[in-house]
Amino acid sequence: MPDPREENAAERNVLGEPLDPCGTDPLTGFYRDGCCSTGDQDLGLHTICAVVTAEFLAHQRSIGNDLSTPMPAYRFPGLVPGDRWCVTARNWLRAHEDGQACPVVLASTHERTLDLVPLEVLADYAVDVPDDPAGL
Repeated sequence: MPDPREENAAERNVLGEPLDPCGTDPLTGFYRDGCCSTGDQDLGLHTICAVVTAEFLAHQRSIGNDLSTPMPAYRFPGLVPGDRWCVTARNWLRAHEDGQACPVVLASTHERTLDLVPLEVLADYAVDVPDDPAGL
């Protein structure tokens, strides 16, 4: 299997660096390549690498986005707290506005997220603080 980091070298994260993989167990990403890559087909903008919590999963279920129930037809295993998953920027922002957002991995969150969510907001939930956080 090709290294997702090499395949996505041209894509950037919210810190302006090459996009790091988000998760492979379960295999995440709109393209199911382990990265929060995006493209024209990704209308939902699955660009935030989230570390899901029970509260976030319950919130998503309450807004009609059930992330807990497996859906094998879509290669979706169902998530449990602690899983890393590429979630849509819009739904994560809604969770933030409702006080139910979960942690994010900045190095694995695609720069297109910044079209909807300010870096300052994402940084408040970051679980990967860079060596020099001055740019946050």
